[in-house]
Amino acid sequence: MRLSDWRATAPGHRVMTAKVAAAYEPALAVLGAPVDPVAFVAWGDDPDTRYTIMAASDGGLIIVNVRVNVPQEGPRAAGKLIRWSRVQIGELAVEAHHGHRYLTAQVEGYILQGVDDSADQIGAWVAHVFARIDERVSDGAAAPGADRSNVRSTGVIVRSGDQPGGGGPGG
Repeated sequence: MRLSDWRATAPGHRVMTAKVAAAYEPALAVLGAPVDPVAFVAWGDDPDTRYTIMAASDGGLIIVNVRVNVPQEGPRAAGKLIRWSRVQIGELAVEAHHGHRYLTAQVEGYILQGVDDSADQIGAWVAHVFARIDERVSDGAAAPGADRSNVRSTGVIVRSGDQPGGGGPGG
């Protein structure tokens, strides 16, 4: 699922509002997430308070912890990027009985469990993570040199003259 799909299905009335998105979107952008990344949201026990966004990027797995309402501050987000070669993922286990599915998986210490439709979402997410680790897919699946209009740029963070070989001093 794309992050925009999670916004549409968010539990609670203030979980993924524009005010909360203003906290987590810059974190996703700086860590290299595309504009609408393939993502999984682990809502946890109280999504009105906190939840975790796991987003796929070409650089690796982005994990952003979102706190919806920090007293006297408002929403807050903190994230990290884990290179695909370093992502720790456990086994994917499923139990099926009388037309129902129960699935469990572990990604970077987060235990993901679901039944039926939720199990399908988790299974699709873990399959996407496996494919990323094996370098079988990239976000948007664009060929090298193809238009990458869905990819965020960090050009405002690193000036072209500061990059090695970017034409700046020493390049």
